[in-house]
Parts: sequence; C-alpha cells; structure tokens
Amino acid sequence: MSSVPSLSIDEMHQVDAWWRACNYLVAGQIYLQENPLLKRPLTPEDIKPRLLGHWGTSAGLGFIYAHLNRLIRHTGQDMIYIAGPGHGGPALVAAGYLEGTYTEIYPRVTRDEEGMRRLFRQFSTPGGIPSHASVTTPGSIHEGGELGYALSHGFGAVFDNPDLIAATVVGDGEAETGPAEGGWKGISFLNPVTDGAVLPILHLNGAKISGPTVQARKEPVELQELYEGHGYEVVWVEGSDLPWMHARFADALTYCYDRIKEIQAEARGGSWDGEMPAWPMIILRSPKGWTGPRIVDGNQVEGTWRAHQVPLAGVKTNAAHREQLEDWMRSYRIDELFGPDGTPTELVRANNPEGTKRMSASPYANGGVLSQELDLPDFHDYAVDVTPGTRATERLESTRKLGEYMRDIYTRNPTNFRLFCPDETNSNRLGAVFEVSDRTFMEPTDMLDVKLSNTGRVMEVLSEHNCHGWLDGYTLTGRHGMFATYEAFAMVSASMTMQQAKWLEGAYNLEWRAKVPSTNILLSSTCWRNDHNGFSHQSPELLSLVLNMRGTVSRIYLPPDANCLLDIADHCFKSRSYVNLIVQDKQPQPQWLSMPEAVEHCTRGYGIWDWAGTDGLGDTKPDIVIACAGDVVTMEAIAAAEILKVALPELKVRVVNVVDLMSLYRPKDHPHGMSVKDFSDTFTDDVDVIFAFHGYPGAIHQLVHGRPDADRFRARGFREQGTTTTPFDMVVRNKVDRYHLVMDAINNAHYRPEGSHELYQWCESQLVRHSEYIVENLQDMPEIRDWQLGDDASGTVTQFGGKQVAPRPGAGTVARRAGGKGTVAKAQAADTPAARGADVGDTGKQAQPGADAPSKKDADVKKGTDLKKDTGPKKK
Repeated sequence: MSSVPSLSIDEMHQVDAWWRACNYLVAGQIYLQENPLLKRPLTPEDIKPRLLGHWGTSAGLGFIYAHLNRLIRHTGQDMIYIAGPGHGGPALVAAGYLEGTYTEIYPRVTRDEEGMRRLFRQFSTPGGIPSHASVTTPGSIHEGGELGYALSHGFGAVFDNPDLIAATVVGDGEAETGPAEGGWKGISFLNPVTDGAVLPILHLNGAKISGPTVQARKEPVELQELYEGHGYEVVWVEGSDLPWMHARFADALTYCYDRIKEIQAEARGGSWDGEMPAWPMIILRSPKGWTGPRIVDGNQVEGTWRAHQVPLAGVKTNAAHREQLEDWMRSYRIDELFGPDGTPTELVRANNPEGTKRMSASPYANGGVLSQELDLPDFHDYAVDVTPGTRATERLESTRKLGEYMRDIYTRNPTNFRLFCPDETNSNRLGAVFEVSDRTFMEPTDMLDVKLSNTGRVMEVLSEHNCHGWLDGYTLTGRHGMFATYEAFAMVSASMTMQQAKWLEGAYNLEWRAKVPSTNILLSSTCWRNDHNGFSHQSPELLSLVLNMRGTVSRIYLPPDANCLLDIADHCFKSRSYVNLIVQDKQPQPQWLSMPEAVEHCTRGYGIWDWAGTDGLGDTKPDIVIACAGDVVTMEAIAAAEILKVALPELKVRVVNVVDLMSLYRPKDHPHGMSVKDFSDTFTDDVDVIFAFHGYPGAIHQLVHGRPDADRFRARGFREQGTTTTPFDMVVRNKVDRYHLVMDAINNAHYRPEGSHELYQWCESQLVRHSEYIVENLQDMPEIRDWQLGDDASGTVTQFGGKQVAPRPGAGTVARRAGGKGTVAKAQAADTPAARGADVGDTGKQAQPGADAPSKKDADVKKGTDLKKDTGPKKK
C-alpha cells in the first residue's frame, strides 16, 4: 500500500496555487522593477531596462518542484532538487522565496510587497543575483549553467547518503551532451543498501534555444528502449491539460517513490539477490514556456523555441507587448496567491514542507554543516627512509605510497571518503586501496573479474566527467575524496574543474554557505613519463587552467618525491573549499628528502636545497640560480647542478625547489605568494634564474610578473614536443634536460670559470650521442638510466680535468630559509593557517597578471655563442 494518498481536489488546488505563484514570481523577476503586485496597470517605468532570464524551462521546473513538495509533506523524505537546465534559476529562487528560506537567509528580501519588489529588482541586475541556479540560491548544489552534469552531481550527492533522494531534472537539450549521456550510467554504481537514490526526470519540452531537441523528436518506444537499456524503469507523463497533468504527475511521483523504498527495503532487509535494481525514472513531456504567452506578433511561442528566454521583447517601449505581459501575469489569479501586503496566502503556504525538509533549506544542499573531519592516519608512518647518505640513490613510485595512505583512510572512514578514478587506480599505482575495498559495480560480474563487487567503494568508470561530477556532488554534500586521472585527460573534464572553482569562489563570499571539503585532483601519468603512450597522452594544460583561478580557491602542488606527496596529501584532505591540484608521476623516481625535511619544505612551499648547490650557506651570492618545480624536471635540475659542481667547482650554483607553485606569485596576487624579502632572499634581485618547470614555460613568466628584473627568469618546460620515445628523450625534445640546463647556466651565469666553453661543447656532444644511442639501442644511455646523486657526473671530471669536489648530499639544510646564513628554519605546524599561507579561511584576491612576453634570453643558445675560454665575470 502506498504511503502517499491519491491527489485530492483540495491538494490539487494547493499544488496548483503554489505552482502559479512560482510562475508569477518567475515572470516578475524577468520583467518587473516596480509594481510587483500589479496594483495598477503596468507602465514603462515598471519594466526593467534590460530583460534577462529564461522563461521556457522555468514553468516545468516549478511544476516538478510543487509536486515534490507535496510528496515530502506526506513522507518526510529528505530530498534535494538538482535543476539540470539551471538557466531556469528564477524558478528555484521563487521556490525558496515561497518556502520562506530565502527570507531567512536574505532578511532584506521579505515576504511582503517590498520584499517581492527587491526579489524582482535583484534578478540578473548589477549588484543582484545571477540568472542561473547559482551558489546564491538556497537549496542548490548545481548551477546548471554549463549543461551536462546534473546526473553525475546527483549520484555523487547520494553515494553514502542512504536517506537522501536527489530529484534530478535533465533537460532535453542537456540530454544531448556527452556528460549527460554518460551520467545515466550512475545506477551501475549505486548500492541500494549504503547509498540513497537518484530520481531522474527527463523533461521533454521540445526545444532548445533555436530549434528542436533530439530526444523530443524520438519515437516514445525508442526513448523507452534507450533508458531501459541503461537499466531504468521508465514512467511517462505527457500533456498540458492541467487537472489531468496534476493528477498524472502526482501518481507518477508516488509510484517512483514507492519503488525506491521497495528496492531499498529489500536490499537493506537482507533479501537482496545482489542484482542491479531497475530504478525508476520519469519522462515528462510538457510544453516549453508552459502557461506563458501562446502567440506573440502572430508567431506561436508556447511550445516552441521562441519561449526559451524572454517570450515578450521590447515591453518597455511596446505598449501591446506590455499589455500582453500584464494579461499573462494576471492570468495566475494573483489575489489567490498573495495577500494585499504581498504575503503568500495560506493556500500557497499549505504546499510547503517544514523546516529542513524544505528542499531550499536541506542541510544536504549546504553540505558543510553536515561534514565531519576525516580520521586520517599519521602520514609519517608511510615515510620513505631517506638520509643524507642515501639521498636519491634509489628510485621508488611515489604514488604507491599515497595509495597505501589512502588505503588506511578508507579503513578509518568507511562512509566518508571515496577515490574516483577513470579505470586507472592500479595504473596510477594507487592499487593498495584494493586491499580494503573492491571497485563498485552493480552490473553482473564473472569469475575473471578482480576486486569488483556491489559492496566496493572505489569508484572506477571510464568517464572523467562522471568521476569529477561524482566527486563534486560528494564533497558539496559534505564528504571527502580525490579524483585521480592521467594528466592529459584531465582536460576532458577541465571545464568541470573551472565550474567547481567558480562555485567555491562564489560560496567564499556567502557566510551562510558552510565550507565543504576541498576538491582534490591528482594528476599522474604525466606528460614527461607518458613516453610509451605518445603525444596524445602528453599535456600539462590543466595546471595552466588552475593557475588562472582566483587565489581564494586555487592551489597547485608539485611534490618532488613520495615524502612531499604524503605531506601535501595530508594537508589537502584537511583543507576546505579549495581546488587542490597535485601533480605527481607514477613512475619510479629519486627520493630526495627525509620526512622531517619534506614537512619543512612543504610547509614553506619552496626552499633552497643547499646540498644540491655550491653557493654555500647564504654567505655569498650565487653566480646562477637553477630552480625547479615538478618531479621529473627536479631530477634534471639536480643532475645539471651535479655536472656543474664537478666540472666547474668555482661556479657558485644555487638550487631552488618549488612545491607550492602559487608561492611564486606576489602576495597581492595570491595568499601563498612569497613576500618581497623572501623572494629576494631566494632568487636574489639580479642573478639569472634557469627555471625547469613541469608545465608550459609561459606559466613561470606569469607567476613572476612584477618581481624584480623578471626578465632574468629563463623558463624551460613542456613545449608540445612529444611522441612515443624514451623518458629522457622527452625532456631533451623539450630542452629541459640536464645538458640544456647546464648550457643555459653557463650562458647566463655572472661568472664563467675556466672550462665553461669545453663543458658547453661536451653537453652538445652528449645530446648528439643521446639521439644516436636511443635510435640504435631503443633505450636511454646507461648514465641516464642508472643516474644517482653523487655519481661522477657522467665522466665530466675526467673529461675536463677539473678539480673534483666531493659530493655533499647531506650538507646544509634541505629547505634553508633564504638569506638565513645557514639558519635552519623551524618547521611550523603542518596545517595551521600560518603554516599554510592561511589556508583555512584565508583572504586575498588573485589579480590576473598576464604572462610576460618571452624574454630575449629565451632564444636557444647557438653552439656556444659568445662563450670564451677565458675566465672572468660576464658583462651585464
């Protein structure tokens, strides 16, 4: 027996009145700036000078919302509303206003005539609110401006939220997008025991901006078979006759709700056979612009693409259109909806749920209020043992250590943490999580499947859109996670990253929006080590994208080894309301720092590595600075410094490693930016800097814009020179290898010791030897493959007869405070605001510094041009 009675006449009047009030408020938001209750005929002065908004989908969104309210009133169900066509934002704003939530959050927008006037005036106007279901909209976790993500957000919201239903409206225009088509597969990962439910409502209103939609023109049987093929039980509601449509849609919602509860009760009662349930969905076919103007200037509007945005144009100057607008708005019978003072009538209020059962007031839609901190294991327990004598003497897969760390996060947080990865968990060396959890999968399995079950909690689906959207929905409702993907293919969902950042940035300025767990993204299988897959797998573009986000939300970390990665991951999992981008390759790599050293280094975000350079402990000024950011290029920078240390021992070389990329910005551009003094102490004010960078070189020029003599920074990084080749050939092709770095250092140093010319020529010969060797032997040269810190720099000492300098792998501190004359900086607490650039609730607005024009020094060095064998300072 159903828990919801059939729609009575009285209830139908309540639902219909609520919907009419919602439609009235939508029209008012689009058109009116005065006279909100139409107490007098409309005049030009009542009409906004700019008519903005989308009427076409709003009536359908309000219709669905009105009936969901009735369902909630009868059942007490916790429910959130996700409007895929978020351009129908005025309908959600109107809903929150009718439910009273809007006034509770924004007290100036009172539920009376003056409050309604403010509601209308603020919509899509300067100093007001956006036109979509944006972060300012109570009850929304999905703006819907960029179409396609409604389903993935809905499923992400209900994972590990067993009591929640996400009513998710998918517009038929949105249904044409790739992410939306992938989103339907969410039920293949939805566990009826531990998860809530998504109720998809495909809204076929027939048209998008200027033409028909594909789905609306399909035969019903084709749509039926399509969605049944995805695993859904399809329930149809079609028409425009309102008494019939109210009754039919109420019955459809009741049926779907009862089916959801039956599925969950069976699964949670122990009688589930493990097969994927046929979850219900609704296909609602109703006219676009329903209840709006039918004919305008002889053209049909209702039910066509003409209703998409503003169905009546030029209302301020066109008296006939203004009269038609007034007739349209009065058709909702205003006196039944609002009292003389503008307060919603009892007939309307009767359809509102109470308290937090109101969808506009659901705590699930303000997930920070429900969020609990992760129970994190001590990341020090996973440390790689590194000492000054063993520094970079063996290579390990750094992300494998992260996998071990996340394995134990899974164990300690069985309902509050998930890893989302497009079929690459093992590939990215995170497979330790499978020691405690299978992959989630509700489809049939067979004996050949490995770590795959309907009780698994590792989310693998070959869709970056689903992975990203699931993480977004999961974190916005208060839980924690990470999206791990191949670096190049992060661009598939890069627009989602940008949209999530915009949401978090908007929430930053809203006191009522509680901070949510950060969006943590791990980029592995990076451009430098996808040598086996080729050019299509080689792109660091997402790094550049995040670099341009505002400093209130953006963080980029490039840990050089496993211990730094563990410290950074621990910090990111504790942080709130950021987009944390971590770039770390999966291949074996040198391990540079002990755990105490790594904590000190990552706490600051950058540091001078005394043991790698030859400039002493800060008592003397270096002749050249070699800086690096990124794991692979760090190895090349250190190897270059080793060659210079052995071949040109008189040259004072400073090595700087940057792990927090945003620290290069000025403080006014990013809250993590180095102070003027720290930047000067680290890079000096006038010594040339050779910067080996993981991403595109232009990013470094952007970051150091406005710093002293920024033109002295010579950046080398990925230059879109990729193919299927050897690992070392990738850095050679992009001229960020050790030999090119040595040549850059010689060409730009303040002082050129004896032997500089010969070393330059030797580097050129090594590059020739390399190109010949890999073609003949199909692998890198032995001194490259087997390089370790402290090696005899590939024979350079013998080659040049230079004075050999004993390696100093343990000399000095690892991340000495620049200019501290050997003073060891005290490591701050790992996750305090002071230690992390005020990461918890910090302020600061990032400017948009443009990338500097390429330096004149960026021209490739020609065969030792302007090098002389004699020594002496270089003239500036």
